[in-house]
Amino acid sequence: MTGIAWHLGMLCGLQRAGVPLGDADTVIGTSAGSVVGTLLTAGTDLEAAVAVQETVAAPARSGSSGRGNTGRALAAMAVLADPSVPPQQARTQIGAMALTAATVDEQTYVARMEPLLPVRDWPERDLRIVVVDTADGRDVVLDRTSGASLLRAVAASCAVPGLMPPVTIGDRRYMDGGVRFGAGADLATGADQLVVLAPLAALSRDRILAEMAATGAGKTLLLAPDEASIEAFGPNVMDPARRAAAVRAGLRQGEASADLVREVWPGH
Repeated sequence: MTGIAWHLGMLCGLQRAGVPLGDADTVIGTSAGSVVGTLLTAGTDLEAAVAVQETVAAPARSGSSGRGNTGRALAAMAVLADPSVPPQQARTQIGAMALTAATVDEQTYVARMEPLLPVRDWPERDLRIVVVDTADGRDVVLDRTSGASLLRAVAASCAVPGLMPPVTIGDRRYMDGGVRFGAGADLATGADQLVVLAPLAALSRDRILAEMAATGAGKTLLLAPDEASIEAFGPNVMDPARRAAAVRAGLRQGEASADLVREVWPGH
């Protein structure tokens, strides 16, 4: 919840400062970034999207978005930080947990994702959405040629293990692309310029920087939440009541980051 809001605030703040990122040739979205990447490539009015985030929302209820379940999800993700467990093996362990976790059913979850997306068809632009296979821990990139519906691709990329059920696409079930434990920046190999927005960069900053270096891009920039933005997120990143604070923090930080982005992003 707060990641989506912060992303939108950052993009809108940069746009207000004369540095729009919506003209990117390629947009790679992971988890919250899959929602925002879809909005961006679909040509959504960022000012209107920010206004939606600023509306009053009820606090998180107990259940699928409650703090207790969020804690269990983060504990499961901590498996990824254990250097003694190979990354793909760790993802496979988390996939097994995700398949057996007590969550809402898949159909209900996917239906709840519908209001987040203004379109049902993949944009013509190069949008890539990152998911992870629950069966073997492989990371998979979905795009308009993959055969997956846009809604299911986004729902899968956002399916946090322990909070939401894995999503069926074809004969496989996929979970949150964040289980890849990075930002998917290495998937931009060959880019000339690369800007990465990562609301949870504090969990894997070194991994993200390594991903960025692996692309060979001439100019790169990581935009991570500053202290004020992290405070705006609050203790539960899934709490919809924190959206307004998160989007406002993103707006402020986006405008303040304009000069940094302008050095990397051509034409602005």
